[in-house]
Amino acid sequence: MAESAASDALFRALADATRRIILDELAQRDGQSLFEICTRLAMRHEIGSSRQAISQHLALLEQAGLVRTERAGRTKLHHLTTAPLGEIARRWPVAPVNHESTHEKEN
Repeated sequence: MAESAASDALFRALADATRRIILDELAQRDGQSLFEICTRLAMRHEIGSSRQAISQHLALLEQAGLVRTERAGRTKLHHLTTAPLGEIARRWPVAPVNHESTHEKEN
């Protein structure tokens, strides 16, 4: 299976722990400004990255299609977009778990 540029961007975006935490924060509270994201990362995760570094992480997440932005006046709000994660599920589908077989093996 040939890798596409979109696939590469998605996996590159997910490879970094700080970017995954940013996605977690947006999942908990969508529509945050850069200031809000930086504050939550510092207070909840003790991540002291600069606003510029977090902005670069957000840009990479946006390029991967995992974050979209909108303007609200002078503020840029960031929203989680989970659609690209469907590529992972399509590529490596999860087989249904047969709980009876699993339970029988334990006994």
